[in-house]
Amino acid sequence: MNIAANIADEMESGEADTSGHALFADAPRSVSFNKLRKRLLRQVRQAFDDFDMLKGQKRWLIGLSGGKDSYGLLALLLDLKWRGLLPVELIACNLDQGQPNFPKHVLPDYLTRIGVRHRIEYRDTYSIVKAKVPEGATYCSLCSRLRRGNLYRIAREEGCDALVLGHHREDILETFFMNFFHGGRLASMPAKLLNDEGDLMVLRPLAYAAEDDLAKFAAAMQFPIIPCDLCGSQDGLQRNAMKDMLADIERRMPGRKDTMLRALAHVNPSHLLDPKLFDFSGLTVADPS
Repeated sequence: MNIAANIADEMESGEADTSGHALFADAPRSVSFNKLRKRLLRQVRQAFDDFDMLKGQKRWLIGLSGGKDSYGLLALLLDLKWRGLLPVELIACNLDQGQPNFPKHVLPDYLTRIGVRHRIEYRDTYSIVKAKVPEGATYCSLCSRLRRGNLYRIAREEGCDALVLGHHREDILETFFMNFFHGGRLASMPAKLLNDEGDLMVLRPLAYAAEDDLAKFAAAMQFPIIPCDLCGSQDGLQRNAMKDMLADIERRMPGRKDTMLRALAHVNPSHLLDPKLFDFSGLTVADPS
Protein backbone atom coordinates (compact mmCIF):
# COMPACT_ATOMS: atom_id res chain seq x y z
CA MET A 1 0.00 0.00 0.00
CA ASN A 2 1.67 3.20 -1.21
CA ILE A 3 0.43 5.84 1.22
CA ALA A 4 2.51 8.58 -0.42
CA ALA A 5 0.69 8.07 -3.73
CA ASN A 6 -2.80 8.27 -2.22
CA ILE A 7 -3.01 11.77 -0.79
CA ALA A 8 -6.23 13.69 -1.32
CA ASP A 9 -6.24 16.01 -4.35
CA GLU A 10 -6.81 19.15 -2.31
CA MET A 11 -3.52 18.63 -0.48
CA GLU A 12 -1.63 18.83 -3.78
CA SER A 13 -2.90 22.29 -4.68
CA GLY A 14 -1.15 25.50 -3.72
CA GLU A 15 -4.31 26.87 -2.10
CA ALA A 16 -4.92 27.08 1.62
CA ASP A 17 -6.34 23.79 2.85
CA THR A 18 -9.40 24.11 5.06
CA SER A 19 -10.12 20.38 5.33
CA GLY A 20 -8.99 17.90 7.92
CA HIS A 21 -9.67 16.71 11.44
CA ALA A 22 -11.55 19.05 13.80
CA LEU A 23 -8.18 19.73 15.41
CA PHE A 24 -7.44 21.97 12.41
CA ALA A 25 -10.58 24.08 12.76
CA ASP A 26 -8.59 27.07 14.04
CA ALA A 27 -5.43 26.39 12.05
CA PRO A 28 -4.03 29.18 9.84
CA ARG A 29 -5.53 29.41 6.35
CA SER A 30 -2.35 30.73 4.77
CA VAL A 31 -0.61 29.16 1.80
CA SER A 32 2.64 28.98 3.79
CA PHE A 33 1.02 26.93 6.55
CA ASN A 34 -0.63 24.68 4.00
CA LYS A 35 2.76 24.01 2.39
CA LEU A 36 4.27 23.22 5.78
CA ARG A 37 1.40 20.88 6.63
CA LYS A 38 1.66 19.15 3.24
CA ARG A 39 5.40 18.69 3.64
CA LEU A 40 5.04 17.09 7.07
CA LEU A 41 2.20 14.84 5.91
CA ARG A 42 4.24 13.77 2.89
CA GLN A 43 7.23 12.93 5.09
CA VAL A 44 5.10 10.89 7.48
CA ARG A 45 3.55 8.99 4.59
CA GLN A 46 6.99 8.36 3.14
CA ALA A 47 8.14 6.87 6.44
CA PHE A 48 5.02 4.67 6.45
CA ASP A 49 5.98 3.37 3.00
CA ASP A 50 9.75 3.05 3.44
CA PHE A 51 9.50 1.08 6.68
CA ASP A 52 6.17 -0.71 6.06
CA MET A 53 4.81 0.76 9.29
CA LEU A 54 1.18 -0.18 8.62
CA LYS A 55 1.79 -3.88 8.06
CA GLY A 56 -0.56 -5.84 10.35
CA GLN A 57 -1.25 -2.80 12.53
CA LYS A 58 -4.67 -2.21 14.14
CA ARG A 59 -4.15 -0.02 17.21
CA TRP A 60 -1.39 2.40 18.15
CA LEU A 61 -0.45 3.96 21.47
CA ILE A 62 0.81 7.51 20.81
CA GLY A 63 3.30 8.70 23.40
CA LEU A 64 2.28 12.28 24.21
CA SER A 65 4.72 14.22 26.38
CA GLY A 66 3.18 17.65 25.92
CA GLY A 67 6.09 18.87 23.81
CA LYS A 68 5.94 20.24 20.27
CA ASP A 69 7.05 16.99 18.62
CA SER A 70 4.49 14.65 20.16
CA TYR A 71 1.69 17.19 19.63
CA GLY A 72 2.72 17.46 15.99
CA LEU A 73 2.84 13.68 15.64
CA LEU A 74 -0.68 13.30 17.03
CA ALA A 75 -2.07 16.08 14.82
CA LEU A 76 -0.54 14.66 11.64
CA LEU A 77 -1.75 11.13 12.40
CA LEU A 78 -5.25 12.43 13.10
CA ASP A 79 -5.14 14.36 9.84
CA LEU A 80 -4.15 11.25 7.87
CA LYS A 81 -6.78 9.17 9.65
CA TRP A 82 -9.46 11.76 8.82
CA ARG A 83 -8.40 11.53 5.16
CA GLY A 84 -8.77 7.74 5.19
CA LEU A 85 -5.03 7.16 4.84
CA LEU A 86 -4.38 5.64 8.26
CA PRO A 87 -6.57 2.59 8.99
CA VAL A 88 -5.35 2.30 12.56
CA GLU A 89 -7.08 3.09 15.87
CA LEU A 90 -5.21 5.74 17.87
CA ILE A 91 -4.92 6.10 21.64
CA ALA A 92 -2.98 9.04 23.06
CA CYS A 93 -1.11 8.39 26.29
CA ASN A 94 0.70 10.70 28.67
CA LEU A 95 2.86 9.33 31.45
CA ASP A 96 2.80 11.80 34.34
CA GLN A 97 6.22 11.13 35.89
CA GLY A 98 5.68 13.18 39.02
CA GLN A 99 7.79 16.14 37.94
CA PRO A 100 7.39 19.24 40.11
CA ASN A 101 4.78 21.74 38.95
CA PHE A 102 3.57 19.44 36.17
CA PRO A 103 0.21 20.91 34.97
CA LYS A 104 -1.91 17.77 35.21
CA HIS A 105 -5.00 19.33 33.65
CA VAL A 106 -3.49 20.50 30.35
CA LEU A 107 -3.32 17.25 28.39
CA PRO A 108 -6.60 15.63 29.51
CA ASP A 109 -8.45 18.90 28.90
CA TYR A 110 -6.91 19.28 25.46
CA LEU A 111 -7.47 15.67 24.39
CA THR A 112 -11.06 15.71 25.62
CA ARG A 113 -11.73 18.94 23.75
CA ILE A 114 -10.50 17.56 20.42
CA GLY A 115 -12.26 14.22 20.98
CA VAL A 116 -9.23 11.92 21.13
CA ARG A 117 -9.32 8.70 23.10
CA HIS A 118 -6.59 8.91 25.72
CA ARG A 119 -5.11 7.53 28.89
CA ILE A 120 -3.25 9.52 31.53
CA GLU A 121 -1.02 7.36 33.72
CA TYR A 122 0.72 8.52 36.91
CA ARG A 123 4.04 6.94 37.88
CA ASP A 124 6.49 8.82 40.08
CA THR A 125 9.65 8.01 38.14
CA TYR A 126 10.94 11.52 38.95
CA SER A 127 11.75 10.51 42.53
CA ILE A 128 13.50 7.35 41.34
CA VAL A 129 15.67 9.29 38.89
CA LYS A 130 16.56 11.94 41.48
CA ALA A 131 17.49 9.25 44.01
CA LYS A 132 19.62 7.12 41.70
CA VAL A 133 21.42 9.68 39.52
CA PRO A 134 24.39 11.44 41.16
CA GLU A 135 24.26 15.21 41.55
CA GLY A 136 25.41 16.90 38.37
CA ALA A 137 24.90 13.85 36.13
CA THR A 138 22.28 13.82 33.39
CA TYR A 139 18.89 12.24 33.97
CA CYS A 140 17.91 11.49 30.38
CA SER A 141 19.02 7.87 30.07
CA LEU A 142 17.38 6.51 33.23
CA CYS A 143 14.31 8.70 32.81
CA SER A 144 13.86 7.45 29.25
CA ARG A 145 14.20 3.77 30.25
CA LEU A 146 11.63 4.10 33.03
CA ARG A 147 9.24 5.96 30.77
CA ARG A 148 9.62 3.42 27.96
CA GLY A 149 8.99 0.49 30.28
CA ASN A 150 5.75 2.01 31.50
CA LEU A 151 4.61 2.87 27.97
CA TYR A 152 5.24 -0.73 26.88
CA ARG A 153 3.09 -1.94 29.76
CA ILE A 154 0.29 0.48 28.93
CA ALA A 155 0.41 -0.47 25.24
CA ARG A 156 -0.07 -4.11 26.18
CA GLU A 157 -2.91 -3.29 28.55
CA GLU A 158 -4.65 -1.31 25.80
CA GLY A 159 -4.22 -4.09 23.24
CA CYS A 160 -1.95 -2.01 21.00
CA ASP A 161 0.34 -3.35 18.30
CA ALA A 162 2.83 -0.50 18.50
CA LEU A 163 4.14 2.34 20.60
CA VAL A 164 4.45 5.43 18.37
CA LEU A 165 6.92 8.17 19.33
CA GLY A 166 7.61 11.71 18.11
CA HIS A 167 11.35 11.53 17.41
CA HIS A 168 12.33 13.56 14.34
CA ARG A 169 15.26 13.99 11.95
CA GLU A 170 17.44 15.87 14.43
CA ASP A 171 16.82 13.31 17.20
CA ILE A 172 18.04 10.57 14.86
CA LEU A 173 21.15 12.49 13.75
CA GLU A 174 22.03 13.59 17.28
CA THR A 175 21.76 10.01 18.52
CA PHE A 176 23.98 8.81 15.69
CA PHE A 177 26.71 11.31 16.55
CA MET A 178 26.41 10.62 20.29
CA ASN A 179 27.05 6.94 19.58
CA PHE A 180 29.79 7.87 17.11
CA PHE A 181 31.68 10.24 19.43
CA HIS A 182 30.94 8.76 22.83
CA GLY A 183 29.89 5.14 22.26
CA GLY A 184 32.36 4.09 19.59
CA ARG A 185 29.68 2.56 17.37
CA LEU A 186 27.56 3.36 14.34
CA ALA A 187 23.96 3.32 15.56
CA SER A 188 20.98 5.62 15.81
CA MET A 189 17.23 5.57 16.41
CA PRO A 190 15.54 3.27 13.89
CA ALA A 191 12.26 4.37 12.38
CA LYS A 192 10.86 0.90 13.12
CA LEU A 193 11.99 -1.38 15.93
CA LEU A 194 10.76 -4.61 17.47
CA ASN A 195 11.05 -4.48 21.28
CA ASP A 196 13.18 -7.00 23.16
CA GLU A 197 10.14 -9.06 24.15
CA GLY A 198 9.07 -9.28 20.51
CA ASP A 199 5.46 -8.30 21.14
CA LEU A 200 5.43 -4.58 20.25
CA MET A 201 6.72 -2.40 17.47
CA VAL A 202 8.22 1.01 18.21
CA LEU A 203 7.48 3.39 15.34
CA ARG A 204 8.85 6.87 14.58
CA PRO A 205 6.76 8.33 11.73
CA LEU A 206 8.49 11.73 12.05
CA ALA A 207 11.89 10.24 11.11
CA TYR A 208 12.11 12.47 8.01
CA ALA A 209 10.61 15.59 9.60
CA ALA A 210 12.81 18.56 10.48
CA GLU A 211 12.66 19.91 14.00
CA ASP A 212 12.33 23.48 12.71
CA ASP A 213 9.26 22.49 10.71
CA LEU A 214 7.70 20.86 13.76
CA ALA A 215 8.40 23.98 15.84
CA LYS A 216 6.71 26.19 13.22
CA PHE A 217 3.80 23.75 13.01
CA ALA A 218 3.34 23.71 16.79
CA ALA A 219 3.42 27.52 16.99
CA ALA A 220 0.87 27.86 14.19
CA MET A 221 -1.42 25.25 15.76
CA GLN A 222 -1.02 26.87 19.20
CA PHE A 223 -0.50 23.59 21.01
CA PRO A 224 -0.51 23.93 24.83
CA ILE A 225 3.19 23.10 25.26
CA ILE A 226 4.36 21.65 28.57
CA PRO A 227 8.10 22.18 29.21
CA CYS A 228 10.25 19.44 30.72
CA ASP A 229 11.53 20.65 34.11
CA LEU A 230 13.63 17.54 34.68
CA CYS A 231 15.84 16.86 31.64
CA GLY A 232 15.29 20.09 29.76
CA SER A 233 16.53 22.22 32.64
CA GLN A 234 20.00 20.63 32.75
CA ASP A 235 22.97 22.34 31.14
CA GLY A 236 25.87 20.67 29.37
CA LEU A 237 24.03 17.64 28.01
CA GLN A 238 25.94 15.72 25.35
CA ARG A 239 22.87 15.87 23.13
CA ASN A 240 22.92 19.67 23.26
CA ALA A 241 26.51 19.60 22.03
CA MET A 242 25.47 17.39 19.11
CA LYS A 243 22.53 19.69 18.37
CA ASP A 244 24.81 22.74 18.30
CA MET A 245 27.33 20.95 16.08
CA LEU A 246 24.67 19.93 13.56
CA ALA A 247 23.15 23.41 13.57
CA ASP A 248 26.57 24.92 12.83
CA ILE A 249 27.17 22.47 9.98
CA GLU A 250 23.75 23.26 8.51
CA ARG A 251 24.41 27.01 8.72
CA ARG A 252 27.73 26.67 6.88
CA MET A 253 26.55 23.98 4.43
CA PRO A 254 22.76 24.13 3.99
CA GLY A 255 21.16 20.78 3.26
CA ARG A 256 23.78 18.69 5.10
CA LYS A 257 21.25 17.33 7.61
CA ASP A 258 19.19 15.76 4.86
CA THR A 259 22.37 14.39 3.26
CA MET A 260 23.45 12.83 6.56
CA LEU A 261 19.99 11.31 7.04
CA ARG A 262 20.18 9.78 3.55
CA ALA A 263 23.60 8.37 4.42
CA LEU A 264 22.04 6.37 7.27
CA ALA A 265 19.86 4.66 4.65
CA HIS A 266 22.78 3.83 2.30
CA VAL A 267 25.23 1.65 4.24
CA ASN A 268 28.05 -0.23 2.51
CA PRO A 269 29.38 -2.85 4.99
CA SER A 270 32.35 -3.76 2.79
CA HIS A 271 33.64 -0.20 3.16
CA LEU A 272 33.54 -0.17 6.94
CA LEU A 273 35.61 -2.06 9.53
CA ASP A 274 33.17 -4.55 11.07
CA PRO A 275 34.06 -8.18 10.23
CA LYS A 276 30.73 -9.27 11.71
CA LEU A 277 28.89 -7.41 8.95
CA PHE A 278 31.16 -8.32 6.05
CA ASP A 279 33.24 -11.43 5.40
CA PHE A 280 36.64 -9.81 4.87
CA SER A 281 38.37 -13.16 5.41
CA GLY A 282 36.43 -14.55 2.47
CA LEU A 283 37.92 -12.04 0.03
CA THR A 284 40.28 -13.76 -2.44
CA VAL A 285 42.19 -12.65 -5.48
CA ALA A 286 41.12 -14.32 -8.72
CA ASP A 287 43.51 -16.86 -10.21
CA PRO A 288 45.15 -15.16 -13.24
CA SER A 289 45.01 -18.45 -15.18
